[in-house]
Amino acid sequence: MTGRNRELRIAAVDAMTTNETLWFRDGYPFTVLADKLLPEMAANKRPIKIWSAASSSGQEPYSMAMTVLETQTKKPGMLPNVSITATDISSTMLDMCRVGEYDNLALGRGLSPERRRVFFEDSGNGKMKVKDNVKRLVNFRPQNLMDSYALLGKFDIIFCRNVLIYFSPDMKAKVLNQMARSLNPGGYLLLGASESLTGLTDQFEMVRCNPGIIYKLKS
Repeated sequence: MTGRNRELRIAAVDAMTTNETLWFRDGYPFTVLADKLLPEMAANKRPIKIWSAASSSGQEPYSMAMTVLETQTKKPGMLPNVSITATDISSTMLDMCRVGEYDNLALGRGLSPERRRVFFEDSGNGKMKVKDNVKRLVNFRPQNLMDSYALLGKFDIIFCRNVLIYFSPDMKAKVLNQMARSLNPGGYLLLGASESLTGLTDQFEMVRCNPGIIYKLKS
């Protein structure tokens, strides 16, 4: 692929990518992460690996990282090493995520004043920047969900939220079955509030939480 063609492809991907997102979207996934999933995984006494499968402009993976840090503060010594892999198809979005700067409009969408105070610092250009202790938990890398996930490795928890709604049924099934293969035994998948696995894959069992619904890989 020539340099010019590569530039055009990147521009086309960026134009087609949906980047509608906010901090701690829907609330319950992060409550479940803190109250159920992290403690359950911590009992295994091994590193916990989490995947944010469509990181967009970074709010989801950084919300995960804040949740991890809050849990570590509340329960010192409980959590082993936790790492978050955040992927997106858009190189422009990934570059924005790595910088981790947000204006007041973006910060006002789902982020409490307390979390803003604890996890952000003034970047000196009218924006706020995610603090380094949050950034250190997250590794951003490119990934097309229709390609192989083999190079990403295995995960304990996958967030694939508000992405499948844009795919055809066949594409959804392909993505979900690949994600099943990317989970460690006993791993969990979290979808968007309006998404389900019905008619797409039989590799997961539904788990009702209070609040919300998540999916556990069948043994």
